[in-house]
Amino acid sequence: MAAPLLLLLLAAALCSPVPGLAQQRDAPGRIAVVGGGIGGAAAAYFLRQKFGRNVRVEVLEKAAVGGRLATLEVEGASYEAGGSVLHPLNLHMKHFVKELGLSVAPGHSSLTGIYNGEEFVFEESNWYIINLFKLLWHYGLNPLRMYMWVEDILDKFMRIYRYQMHDYAFSSNERLLHALGGDDLVQMLNQTIDEAMQKAGFSHKFINEVVCPAIRVNYAQGVKINGFVGAVSLAGVESGLWSVKGGNKLVCTGLLYASKAEVVSGTVLSIEPKVRPRRTGDPVKLYQVTYNTTSGLTGDTYDIVVIAAPLNHEMANITFKNFDPPVPEFPNLYHRVVVTFVHGRLNASFFGYEDPEAFSFSAIFTMENPKLFIYSLEVVSPVEDGGDEGKASLQSAIWKTFSKDVLTKEQLNLLFSSYDSVKVKTWLAYPDYSPPEKCPPVILHDNIYYLNGIERAASAMEMSAVAAKNAALLAYHRWYGNSDKIDQEGLHEKLKTEL
Repeated sequence: MAAPLLLLLLAAALCSPVPGLAQQRDAPGRIAVVGGGIGGAAAAYFLRQKFGRNVRVEVLEKAAVGGRLATLEVEGASYEAGGSVLHPLNLHMKHFVKELGLSVAPGHSSLTGIYNGEEFVFEESNWYIINLFKLLWHYGLNPLRMYMWVEDILDKFMRIYRYQMHDYAFSSNERLLHALGGDDLVQMLNQTIDEAMQKAGFSHKFINEVVCPAIRVNYAQGVKINGFVGAVSLAGVESGLWSVKGGNKLVCTGLLYASKAEVVSGTVLSIEPKVRPRRTGDPVKLYQVTYNTTSGLTGDTYDIVVIAAPLNHEMANITFKNFDPPVPEFPNLYHRVVVTFVHGRLNASFFGYEDPEAFSFSAIFTMENPKLFIYSLEVVSPVEDGGDEGKASLQSAIWKTFSKDVLTKEQLNLLFSSYDSVKVKTWLAYPDYSPPEKCPPVILHDNIYYLNGIERAASAMEMSAVAAKNAALLAYHRWYGNSDKIDQEGLHEKLKTEL
């Protein structure tokens, strides 16, 4: 009698629900990802990893796959017109490139000058030791201290990879940042980079002449942006930067292919909750997503919706119908940046050089000055190459400039002594940063997730990838009730003790 009883007990145990076990609930049938940029492509990839091969993943994209990763053709070659460079510690992007079999193009070296509108306040030399002495002479130990300050912030940020490797997710961007660096990191959203660095003891001169130009070239804004995105910007002027050979947008197309997602060309207009009865069990809650295609208005229903496009009236103007409570609207202003590619010869006299042969800069960063109509100017290489640009190429190079407005013919004639062609691309590139920042929610409704709120902390390709994995993990754990994997405190200490 003992043996049958033991078998019965064992069978009962196997049939009993186990807390956190994914198989307790049916998998979602369909998932919609709104947006085919790096955030949407990464979300599709991570959703496929978590939910498995039987879930149908559809990516709704109104324009070209890649979003704000795009190239522009100039004189028969393609150049990065959107997100251009990646940091050596961007581990998600490095993993994507390796996984997809893409090649890395190292960032080209360039001689940089910092221009205040009247003269160069700092001129880089070809000799490392001379640059070191110049930096010490001009700014004392500020450059070394900045490197250490940024490294400390990066060290905290790097914790996200360990958290995500162990499948932990966060229900808000503030909780995510707090898990990385506590109150200090969250506080960086509530103060300007100017305030944060002054508090840390950096000089006004260094902030104005080095920090501000770095922010202008990366975010086309000044030292009034929040401290966290300011630190991200400063990390973006370090050595070892890289890009994807052939264009960064190849990561997006590669991830979508790897995810086996179906890409649907359409502009999403509205999302509405629906309830479908079924014969057995509770009714099914779905979302009706309506979108416009070249064939007209259409739509479909989905179990989960991940929005990977900025909820901004000019970018993703989506109406949320019949939600109770209503999906909140949040101010989400984006900063307009004009990218201009000019194939031509720079006018050295505009920058105070009477002898063009003596002008050797291939990158010019600018300080804040109302008279200046550009943020930066730099010689660029085609995405097919990478590699260095020598001094000889300055005679007739492809120059990439960032500006607030489209450059007039008069302005182009001031910057260039001659030019053959001009190509222009206007972006709503990054949020208009104005601390204190409040990130939009990640969870908009039961099974609607929003990636781009993280951009209010900092906008970058890697930030979108981090947000994509967080949204995929969050969607998975909330679908299956794995609450022990969401918003856990003390993860850094907990994981340090794990083998």
